[in-house]
Amino acid sequence: MSIGLNIKRNRERLGLSQEALAKKIGVSQQAVDRWENAGVVPRNKAIKELMTLFNMSRDDLFGDSLSKGKIHGIKIPVLGRVVAGVPIDAVQEILDYEEITPEMAATGDYFALQVKGASMEPTLRDGDIVIVKKQSTVDSGDIAIVLVNGNDATVKEIKESPAGITLIGHNAAIYTPQFYSNKEIQNLPIQIIGKVVEMRRKF
Repeated sequence: MSIGLNIKRNRERLGLSQEALAKKIGVSQQAVDRWENAGVVPRNKAIKELMTLFNMSRDDLFGDSLSKGKIHGIKIPVLGRVVAGVPIDAVQEILDYEEITPEMAATGDYFALQVKGASMEPTLRDGDIVIVKKQSTVDSGDIAIVLVNGNDATVKEIKESPAGITLIGHNAAIYTPQFYSNKEIQNLPIQIIGKVVEMRRKF
């Protein structure tokens, strides 16, 4: 039995609609629908909320399919864009799904993003898919998903200094590094959404 079916059956056992369940555990109704019908596995925080609400263990929630090793990959959404102020779970512009290993999924919350533009070439090309671990800080030299001044997210290398951060595109011909002071980081703001941990390219 899949986790999606387990969630649906236990939700119905408690007499809850998808929307009511979503409100109880702090996610969107669309997220619940994707768990139940698209094979998407909830993130760790939501899993803990579901275990508490349903009064069941993690193994029971995932059912036989995961405990017996029948799930080879866990689906995460490929987003066309990340917008300021909109939780990842609520984003509706889902282009596709990618799979990550259960071992990777157990280390944090992940999503995928389609790269747009040529500012990160040759490292990342237009149309590439990057796997992103959600986190609010990264190390200098990491490639991150960054929201600037409330606009859509951009994919750039991060260079940190005591005075602020610089967003670096690898295609110097079309992108000039952008420096933001510590004051600008707070006021614009500059918000790190996650760290790019993997790139997938289709030929």
